[in-house]
Formats: sequence, structure tokens, C-alpha cells
Amino acid sequence: MLTAALFCTGLTGSAQDRRFSSPETPLEYTGKDTELILRRGQPFNISLNLKTTAQSWDNFTFIASTGNLPRATKAVFSLSEEGSNGWSATQESSEPRCLSLSILSPADAVVGRYKLQLQVLAGNKLSSKVLGHFVLLFNPWCPDDDVYMANEKERQEYVLNDSGIIFQGVEKDIQEEAWNYGQFEEDILDISLAVLDRSLNHREDPALDVSRRNSPVYVSRVISATVNSNDDKGVVEGKWSGRFRSGTNPLRWSGSVTILRRWHRARYRPVRYGQCWVFAGVTCTVLRCLGIPTRVITNFNSAHDKNLNLSIDKYIDVSGNNLHLSEDSVWNFHVWNESWFVRRDLGSFYDGWQVLDATPQERSKGIYQCGPASTRAIKEGDVDLDFDSPFVFAAVNADCVTWIRYSKKRKERIYSDTRKIGKFISTKAVGTNARVDVTDNYKYPEGSLKERQVYKKALKLLGVKRPGKRSRIPRSRRGFSRAQPEQTPSISGKLLLDASPVVGQDILLTLTLKNLISDFKTIKVKLKASKRGKFCFCFITVKEISFKISYSQYKNSLVDDRKILVTAVCQMKRGASLLNPVNVEVTFTNPLCEEVTDCVLRAEGSGLLKEQLVERMAPMETSTVEFEIIPYRSGTRQLQVDLVCTHFSDIKGFVMLHVAPTQ
Repeated sequence: MLTAALFCTGLTGSAQDRRFSSPETPLEYTGKDTELILRRGQPFNISLNLKTTAQSWDNFTFIASTGNLPRATKAVFSLSEEGSNGWSATQESSEPRCLSLSILSPADAVVGRYKLQLQVLAGNKLSSKVLGHFVLLFNPWCPDDDVYMANEKERQEYVLNDSGIIFQGVEKDIQEEAWNYGQFEEDILDISLAVLDRSLNHREDPALDVSRRNSPVYVSRVISATVNSNDDKGVVEGKWSGRFRSGTNPLRWSGSVTILRRWHRARYRPVRYGQCWVFAGVTCTVLRCLGIPTRVITNFNSAHDKNLNLSIDKYIDVSGNNLHLSEDSVWNFHVWNESWFVRRDLGSFYDGWQVLDATPQERSKGIYQCGPASTRAIKEGDVDLDFDSPFVFAAVNADCVTWIRYSKKRKERIYSDTRKIGKFISTKAVGTNARVDVTDNYKYPEGSLKERQVYKKALKLLGVKRPGKRSRIPRSRRGFSRAQPEQTPSISGKLLLDASPVVGQDILLTLTLKNLISDFKTIKVKLKASKRGKFCFCFITVKEISFKISYSQYKNSLVDDRKILVTAVCQMKRGASLLNPVNVEVTFTNPLCEEVTDCVLRAEGSGLLKEQLVERMAPMETSTVEFEIIPYRSGTRQLQVDLVCTHFSDIKGFVMLHVAPTQ
């Protein structure tokens, strides 16, 4: 007859100085307070020493439970019989008073801290004994696990590497910063499990939350919510402006371990302060610790599309000053995570890398969380799929639209840039610290027909009629109206640094403007915080304007990132339209060494002037005459000018005007 005096003398499983790395390296844990760390779908062995000889093993029942009683998630299974939950126990060898068993968890088991019990039925008496405790993690080495990653080098990088590189800076000056993930450091596993237990989901319904922890989709989404502190007093509190006197400047963090320990030791009070790379670094630590392959991604020129119309609208006044009329914004860089797992909720096409963003930007289902969003879904414009695909799509592929606001009632769309957003999307290479560009994982080549087709597909799925507006209409009636075709620009411009800027010295820049068509252009240039100019050029001429920003101008305005935004507003004289006044400016320069007098300017043009215009000109070296015409016929019109002077033969000139019909 068996008594309840059963005890466990040994538990073996995969571990490597608590690195709980791969299934090939078993370690034995002994002692009352030790805890075995395992990956699901991986067998482990137990040895049972009995006080009496067992008559039969058929009455042995095992219970593996996780979560808080009385609503713990339990798996009940018998020796040599696989339970309906996929757990099994197999006899390896036996002696009269010793039984060696191999216990196997299913590849879709709930992850977390477990208690293993043995129940023995002898006659009418049921005996129970706690055999031990263990932690069960996701298993990228197991082909049946949703997080399975076939390539060993990638597993070493995305699961076992405890340090890495996070890319920052701007698209033309990408910098690398080291980050210590430290997922195998003492107590980080316990803290990572605590992150799950502190989530809103767990506090609202602990049993339901624990039962869903078999899914990497669910677990990763919970982590994206709990790493930030906005809803649930999570790990890190964000701050993007002002001083950081009541906490740590985000630039000073260099790893996750200190942050996680500080949060845990302060009884889960959020750690101040973090920005995107901090949230991503901590998220990477927790997910790698739990066994989900994860990496850190940096997106340069990353859009924050507040209203999800896939258009980042920027408003400026005629002087180039930014007007805060839109909540949209563009980060010079933004950092998030990708985790690798199967998407059973979406279909196998969307398996692989999934975007997660713990930086609190927008609420999703009422909580500051983001993802997982399949990178395949983002690339194909499938923005109707879970989770938060429209937000991620906009971050890498929104159009940038610039408007000039002349008054409260009048604004003009002056530029639409389809290629600015989502540049040099970067991550650390496998096995080295080199930068790998993964932009192709997120979108088709900029400017390609396929990329524009995907963009229009996304607009249609979101019910956006045209960039800049979003109509809320029932899904069954959603349609798509094409935006008006973009006008081909007639001028182009670039702002270039003459030399790399050095703090304490003046900054020298050159604005280069190029006329792209064979026609005269009058351009008014306004350079914010520098100088203004007005000049004419024609045909394919290039005009360069040099200017500087002195140290005295910017020294008191520098912040931690030491970045300066320079804006140039170039206004081209508006075209003519029917029945609307047009200002005409005619300039003559005297080539003679003597003063010229008695000059008359005559102007005429069918559809432009009903009668010939005659203007007398003052004695001149260079003289300018301005007058107004009101076109009364649309179409292409010719305006002729004639300078009549006693010193010259008639000097004639003309310009062709396209008069647009009234709108």
C-alpha cells in the first residue's frame, strides 16, 4: 500500500546557468527552493522514490496547474495515457521503490509558473503530493510551437542574444546605440512574469488571462500594453518634452535590466522616463525572456497618423512658420519591435514577423497598445486585419501633404510627397552589429506602380475618399474615389549643408532652385529664421541662394537631440484664371551710358486687354512698370509688350499665358 510520503529527488530539463536556452543541454536542479525552467513541447524527467513497493502504476494521476487557485488552469493526465490537453507521462525505468518518468508538455501549453502534483489512488484512499515547481516558456526549437524558428543562427540572435544595437538619428546620419537586454540576468524571468500579472487583462479576469497565455499573439499584445504606464501602471512612463528632473533622461538609459528591477523593487511604480527606444528595448527583453523571438526595428521618418487617413498634413503660413492645425506628426526616427510567430487568427500567409509597439501613441481597443500587426499585411495594404495594421501602415507609407494657410478661409495644397515616410527601416544583423535594411518587408519600392496600388487599396479599405479626409460610412457601402491627379511640378529645390554643422559655429546652407520648364518664373523665397529674397529666372536655369544661421541665433534653442529644422517656402506667381485680376510686371534695363527719356510702354492681348494699354516710363537705368489685366477669355493667350523710345527701335516682347476657366 502506498503512503502519501512521496517526494521528488530530481528534476531535469533544458537550462544553461538560467539561460534556459535550447533543449539539447539538460541540467539538474535540486534543493527545496530551486525551480526548473523549461520550454513547452520539451520532455523533462522526474524520479520518484517510494517508501513502499508499488503494486501498480495505473492509479497515478498528474496535475500540472498554473495561475491562482481556485480558478487555476489545470492539465490532468495519467501515466502512459496522453491527456486530452496534450500532456503525457511515460515510464522510463522502474525499480521496486523507484520510478523514473518522462513528462511532456504540449507545444501549445500555457506559459508561466507551474505546480506539478501527483495523486495516487489506493483502494478508497486518495493521496496527493506536490512534486515540484517549474516555469514553462515558449519554444522556438519545437516545430509544433507557434514561435518555431527554423534557423539556429536566428534563434541564437533573436532569443539568446542578451545585448544588441538600436539605430537612431536621422535618415542621412544613422547612429548606433548599444543596448543591454539582459534577459537571463537574475530575477528578470520573475519580473517578466510579473509584467503579465500586472496587466489590465489579468486584474480584470485572472483565470481568462492565464488560459490565453498559450498564444504568442495574445501574450505579445499584453506586453505591448504593460511595458508603458498609461493605463495599468506599467513599467515605463513616457516623456518627450521639458526637463527630466523627477526622473531619468531617456538618453541616459543603456539597458533594460536596471529599468525592470527598479520597477519591481518600487512595487510596480512606473520608472521615469522613457521614449520609443526605451520602450522597445524593455519589450525585447521581456519577450525574449519568455521565449518569443524578438528584434528591435527603427523606422526613419516615421509617421504618426492621428486620424488614420494615410495622409500627414502639415500647415505653414506664408513665412514658413509651422501652424499647429493638425495632430499628425513625423518622427525623425521611431523604434518598435518585431516578434516571430504564426498567425492562426489571420492565416498562414501572414505568419512571420509581427510588429509590436509599446510606445503609447494611440489607444487600441481602449488601451495604449499596438500590434501584433503582420508585416506581410502591411506590405500588401491589408489594413483591415488585426491588430492596428492601419496605424503601422501609415507609419511607413503615409503621404506627406503640405498646405499654406493664407487666412482662416483660404488654404492651398502646395506639395505632396509620396516617398518621404518610411526610410531605411533598420535592425541589427544576425551575428554581427551591422545594420540590415528591412524596408522591403514593409512596402514595395517607392515610386513603383505596385506601391501606389497597395496605397490605394489601403485607402479603399479604410473608406478614405481622398488624402486629407476620412468619411465614416458603413463597411458594406465603402467605396473609393480617386484623388485628383497631382500636377507636375515646374520647379524643384534642395536645401544643402555647405559643411557638417558644429555646435558653437555658424551653420552655412545653400538653397538650390531649378526651373523644370522653358518659361519665365518669378519666385519669392522665404527662409525661416534667415533671409528672404525675390528673384526671376528662366528656362532650365539653376539659382542658388546662400545663407547662414549664426550661433547666436540657435545657441539658446538647442535641446538634447541638437536638431534644427530649416524651412524654405518658395512661392511661384499664381497662374491666370478667367475674370480674376492678374498683376503684370515688366522690367527694362538701359544698355546705354546715357540717360534714356520719353519712353512709352504699350501692351495688348486678345482675351486679356480689351484696349491697348499705354504707360509712360520715367527716365531709367532699370525701370519696372506694373499693371493689372483681367482675362476675359480662357485658353492660351498671348500678351505683347512694346517699348517705344527715341533712342531705340521698337523693342518687343511677349509671354504666353494659360487662362484657366473659373471653377
